[in-house]
Formats: sequence, structure tokens, C-alpha cells
Amino acid sequence: VEFLYCDLASMKSIRQFVQQFRAKNCPLHVLVNNAGVMLVPERKTEDGFEEHFGLNYLGHFLLTNLLLGTLKKSGTHSHNARIITVSSATHYVGKLHLNDLQSRCSYSPHGAYAQSKLALVLFTYHLQHLLTANGSHVTANVVDPGVVNTELYKHVFWVVKVVKWMTAWLVFKTPEEGASTTIYAAVSPEMEGAGGCYLYNEERTKSADITYDEELQRRLWTESCKMVGISDESSRA
Repeated sequence: VEFLYCDLASMKSIRQFVQQFRAKNCPLHVLVNNAGVMLVPERKTEDGFEEHFGLNYLGHFLLTNLLLGTLKKSGTHSHNARIITVSSATHYVGKLHLNDLQSRCSYSPHGAYAQSKLALVLFTYHLQHLLTANGSHVTANVVDPGVVNTELYKHVFWVVKVVKWMTAWLVFKTPEEGASTTIYAAVSPEMEGAGGCYLYNEERTKSADITYDEELQRRLWTESCKMVGISDESSRA
């Protein structure tokens, strides 16, 4: 195991990390996009993005795109490279505001968090479409880990914290249990060659209806490319 520093809230840090990783000339068979914040007060990343959208979504969007070349070289016909992105059931109630992705008009921690998780599902589906169109030996899937007992809840109201403390043993998964579906997506032979799936409890399930809107997927992708400063490969695909 080797640690390389990467701050997903910083576009500069992400680019530096990718440069460091590429210099090692290593193959890349599995990329898990798992970093995140939840229900934080209104604040911005160093690049000026609303923190939920900037860290939870745009950070992973840029990281994945910068590593795609390595992933494509690493995958083979019999062993595809795999991209796993961790979303949340909150995406079901999320709304994507393409004209206000930074939640400037009216900020809600819950709304901003749900939007970032919805964006991750849309991103994954469009990414799989592009990978398939290019004949790449890479698959992209999205995971719902369930309700997991982690420090992610440190910004919720104190009443919720008390309820969480009282009921965690009953309704919350342990971090190990929460990671099981991500690990399944990363290494299970059953997922070999399967992409564009939404997984919960190690099973394929249906995500929100809006996530299958291909026009919305494309528009979000194009806007995301502009925001992080990369070329839009989907327009050529």
C-alpha cells in the first residue's frame, strides 16, 4: 500500500496527484470515487465551487477524466478496468439545477448534498455510454452504500446526532458493511464487463427516473467539462 496525497476540493491538487501517479508508470485497474462531505454550511472550495458540488462531484469528475487514459490502457477484453463511484439514496430526492449548480440562488445543505449525489449518477451513466462508444475495456458503475455510521454526519443537528447515537446499532451499517457493495463492484467476477449499473446491497437496482435522461446526462457532462477546464470528449464521441 502506498499513499499519495490528493485533495478532492482542489483542482490543482488533483492535477498534481495525477501527475505523480502517472510518473510511476503503473497500471490502474480500479478507481473508487468515495470522498465526500455532507450537510456542510454554505462555503466554497479554493476554486470557488460550492463545497458539496465541488468536492463530491467535480473533484471526482476531474480525477476520473484525467485518469481515463491510464484506465483504458490497463483494461483488457477479459479483465476490464473498473470505475466505481459512491453516490447515495439521497439522489432520489435530488434536483439538478443546471442554471444554478452552485446553489447561489437559495442554499440548502440538504438540497446541495442531494444534487451532488444525483450528479454522480448522471455522470456515471454518461461515462459508461462514452466508454462503450469508444470500445474501451473499462466499466463505470455507481454504488449506494446505505446508511453508514461514519463521521459524515458531524454537521447534522444535535437532535439528529442524539437519535443517531441511540439507534446506530440498529439501523446504521458499520463502515465495513458500508464498503461491501463498493468492494463487490470492484472485484466481483459477476461484475466483469458490466457497466452503467446502480448497485445497492450487492445487487443491481433502479436509480431515480431522471438519471436515465440522456440529454440531461450530456448537458451536465458538457457543463462540468467547462467548469474544470477540460475538453469535452462526448462531443466528438
